[in-house]
Amino acid sequence: MDLPEKAKPCPARQRDLLTIGAFAARARLSAKALRLYDRLGLLAPAYVDEASGYRYYRVGQVERARTVALLRRLDMPLARIAEVVETAEQDGERAAGHLAAYWAGVEERIAGQRTLAAYLRGRLSGRKTEMYGKYVIETVDVPEQVVLAQARHTLVDELPAWIGASLGRLEEAAGACGGAAGSPFVVYHSEVSQESDGPAESCVPVADEAAARVWAAEHGRVWETTVRVEPAHRLARTRLTKAQVAYPQIMTAFEAVEAWIAEQGLACAGPCREVYFADWDAAGPEDPVCDVAFPVTATA
Repeated sequence: MDLPEKAKPCPARQRDLLTIGAFAARARLSAKALRLYDRLGLLAPAYVDEASGYRYYRVGQVERARTVALLRRLDMPLARIAEVVETAEQDGERAAGHLAAYWAGVEERIAGQRTLAAYLRGRLSGRKTEMYGKYVIETVDVPEQVVLAQARHTLVDELPAWIGASLGRLEEAAGACGGAAGSPFVVYHSEVSQESDGPAESCVPVADEAAARVWAAEHGRVWETTVRVEPAHRLARTRLTKAQVAYPQIMTAFEAVEAWIAEQGLACAGPCREVYFADWDAAGPEDPVCDVAFPVTATA
């Protein structure tokens, strides 16, 4: 009669090993959990009997087993768990750094979800018009501008990094085109969300159209940079702080401007945009940094 796995005798040369049952008791985990960790590649047995398939563990593996169990309770992806526990065996401080980086990302995601939940509560409860009251909306006339532009299809999670990188490239190129001649802006030719990828277009006004076209002809293919002329137009805009620019609360600002345009008897005359007039990196959460705007025209 076969003995249960927890009672199967260990080979003589493996006397220092624990059966899965004994190890589970020390690690305060179930044998089922240990088998799962083995299957996931997070904690392999020190020895597996080839004939019976029984698993044996070393006492020194207890700490790793407990750490894996705790990290799984944080909903950490398996690859990140493996990185943390393997690093911990050589450098505990570095492993703690990996955990801190992961948890900072979790808190950022939760903060975004909390904001999204508040935004959705306002929409679902029919109070979204009340949410618009915090925005001051005005119109401003913008003269004709020559712009260097880069467009890309991008989802909302990738958008902030792309905006920073593309505007940085365009502002650098503006130096060869007579210098920047206005605030950089991003045009949304279609919705950018978790499901819709735009495209979005980064633009930097420049002073010298001829120089810009020469530069684009020589260098523009690297980043698919184009030159175009933005005709003079009127914008309906509201000014946002750095904290308000975060998605999804920025959507409330776009909706507020759209509602104001309709109330004023105006019509949208082009795609919405964000105009960045301040140093983003130097700005604090409550500093104004960006205008959310729509080109408008009078209705017939």
